[in-house]
Amino acid sequence: MKPLMVAITGGKGGTGKSTIACSLAIALADKFRVLLVDTDVECPDDHIILSVQRRKTDEVTLQIPSFDFSACSMCGKCSEVCRKNAIVFVEGRHPILVRDRCSGCGTCSLSCRNNAIKDEDMVAGFLYDGKLPENYDEKIRRNFRLLSGETTVNIESSARLVDSLMKNARENHDMDFIIIDTAAGVHCNVIHAIMDANLAFAVTEPTPFGSHDLKLILELLERLDVTSSIILNRAGIGNADPVLEVSRETGRPIVAEIEYSKDLMEAYSGGEPLNVPGIDTVAGLLEMQRC
Repeated sequence: MKPLMVAITGGKGGTGKSTIACSLAIALADKFRVLLVDTDVECPDDHIILSVQRRKTDEVTLQIPSFDFSACSMCGKCSEVCRKNAIVFVEGRHPILVRDRCSGCGTCSLSCRNNAIKDEDMVAGFLYDGKLPENYDEKIRRNFRLLSGETTVNIESSARLVDSLMKNARENHDMDFIIIDTAAGVHCNVIHAIMDANLAFAVTEPTPFGSHDLKLILELLERLDVTSSIILNRAGIGNADPVLEVSRETGRPIVAEIEYSKDLMEAYSGGEPLNVPGIDTVAGLLEMQRC
């Protein structure tokens, strides 16, 4: 049986998405083999939350243009087609590449009639894996594995790093669950992380921003044809009515309401094993899905 791929996502940052993804992965690892994939490659923190010592396993590169000025006719076409404005062209001079703005799309190379642009590798980031420390139960440690990625500084596009992470994740056929912790928002990296998910939980909070951005991520999930539900985090410390209204309008159920917990925040800060109150309900739903 293929692993069930579950995305933990959210339109707004700071809703507790990574905390819930980590806690859910730990809860499932008590019975199942679980791979937690941290796809927030510009700000990965699952390894910090779980006190995992990561091991670098691979590097991911972008192919950026390298100019052969002996063949360049200084026509400026490469600059004209670059949507990222990464190639500066002044008439009568050779083009100049601003490496930090290049996304590695290759459009400039395809547009060059003189074959004056070759590919050059640029390191975009690294992949890591890791296991839980010894303060976790032995069975959970045996069943759990973390996969994460992290970009280098000043990278224009990190979607290729997310693609590499997900390709690596899909090759783990021996897992029961793959929990995908996405970045916040509805941008390319989020799309690349959730497009192959079997289902998704949109994590939100009882605030106006929380309900507004919840609508955006639910619309994205619908367009990607990914079955979705809502997890309301920090329930009880704000007005949940707007979130309830979004649930009614979209027909997406709230499967768990997780109350704010000072004890949880202290455990989080201390790097202690996570047990988010109410996460067992979500884990139970996933166990039924797998059956």
